[in-house]
Amino acid sequence: QGELVESGGGSVQAGGSLRLSCKASLYTFNGACMAWFRQAPGKEREVVATISPDSTRIYYTDSVKGRSTVSRDNAKNTLYMQMTSVKPEDAAMYYCAAELGRIYCSTEDDRYDYWGQGTQVTVSS
Repeated sequence: QGELVESGGGSVQAGGSLRLSCKASLYTFNGACMAWFRQAPGKEREVVATISPDSTRIYYTDSVKGRSTVSRDNAKNTLYMQMTSVKPEDAAMYYCAAELGRIYCSTEDDRYDYWGQGTQVTVSS
């Protein structure tokens, strides 16, 4: 059993930056793939980034590549995402998710075992 709690969302101006955090209460955090997903109104949930348990394999969706950095601190059971040059199309509910027992992380949401409640990001122009 586990819990994921996101924080750091809110309103950001276009061109600005944001930093999201996800605190995990998972005894297997160190062995879990972690991911950020997002869902905008009327759209399907999409993967934003994934990070392997040892941080050696990282994936970014094309739309955030080059302006986002996902990281994790296994000692603190915490996942992070820093995003710069934020665009209006980045506005969405952002979720962190954990996929247990994998070293190659999936980009499919139905593979993930635990989910946070989400943190809302709005972008003002």
